[in-house]
Amino acid sequence: MKVALVYDRVNKIGGAERVLLSLHELFPDAPLYTAVYAPKGASWANVFKVKPTWMNSIPFAKDHHEFFPWLTPFAFESIDFDDFDLVISVTSAEAKAILTKPKTIHICYCLTPTRYLWSGFNLYTKGTSISSFFLKLLGPMLQRWDLVASSRPDSYIAISNRVKKRIETYYHRLVDAVIYPPVQTDFFIPASSSRNQYYLYISRLVPYKRPDVVLDAFNKNGYPLIVIGTGSEKNKLMEQAKGNITFAGSVVTDKELLDYYQHCRALVFSGDEDFGIVAAEAQSCGKPVIAYRHSGMAEIITHGKTGILFDKQTSSSLRAAVEKERTMTFDSELCRTQGVRFDENRFKEEFQTLIKTMYNRSL
Repeated sequence: MKVALVYDRVNKIGGAERVLLSLHELFPDAPLYTAVYAPKGASWANVFKVKPTWMNSIPFAKDHHEFFPWLTPFAFESIDFDDFDLVISVTSAEAKAILTKPKTIHICYCLTPTRYLWSGFNLYTKGTSISSFFLKLLGPMLQRWDLVASSRPDSYIAISNRVKKRIETYYHRLVDAVIYPPVQTDFFIPASSSRNQYYLYISRLVPYKRPDVVLDAFNKNGYPLIVIGTGSEKNKLMEQAKGNITFAGSVVTDKELLDYYQHCRALVFSGDEDFGIVAAEAQSCGKPVIAYRHSGMAEIITHGKTGILFDKQTSSSLRAAVEKERTMTFDSELCRTQGVRFDENRFKEEFQTLIKTMYNRSL
């Protein structure tokens, strides 16, 4: 069986990129097709034969894909998959738009329906930036196109039940399975001793992740917070942060990330996350997680036993959850057991089994 992988853009590292690396282990010969490829920011992709589209030659497109939402669909439609038996698109945007012939099975591992067009549309069009202006102008047209593109995969796999509901709501498609992303639980392990003083926030610092809620909460409660990540909101957040909040930047190595997990008091998160690999990693390290109840992270945490779920994306709701956490004692082994449920080997087995079933069904 000849397999190809497709991803929206290869220019950063995050949870989706870890999914691709696990899929590479399942299909080591599969090339990786993408709209744009920036090797400098994506050293993880060195193991792949990466094949970017003609968009890669457009100035600024590699690092500022958000300026070209009307071109990206055409770029994906231009890729020829006639030689492949199976194509797996890993996408939260345009990669599902690829065109395949009936003999080629297209399975979409959906990270979420295109966020800036659906669940996050109001947030992305808020403000006076150039990108917000063009999204307001082009939004209805892009939504119509995205619905057409959403009909092209033969099958959908969702990364969480939260995403499954979004697929059904926005795309009106049935989801064949929910397969949670892989977590390296053999690496993310508890420490033999733990300082447990600071709270930890790990995220891209962009509006839909709601870092403003976390910063405001810890500005008011005064507890030590370490922020790991970078993004468009970083400078503004750093200007607002009080002395109890430390910005550690982007962690370069997994070893550094492990150390932060192992020695924190708890991980905090306020966004409506699709799944939340950072929560599973923290649990795997034996740490409790404080997160928004209406989020994919709620599928990782057992409220009151391995963490706290709060009801509203507000500073006051998060502060109340933190105060509740400070009155409780969490069992590190129970947190670890919760995280191990998302082991990488589990992901590979579930994915491989489902693909074999679908492929055999098509014969």
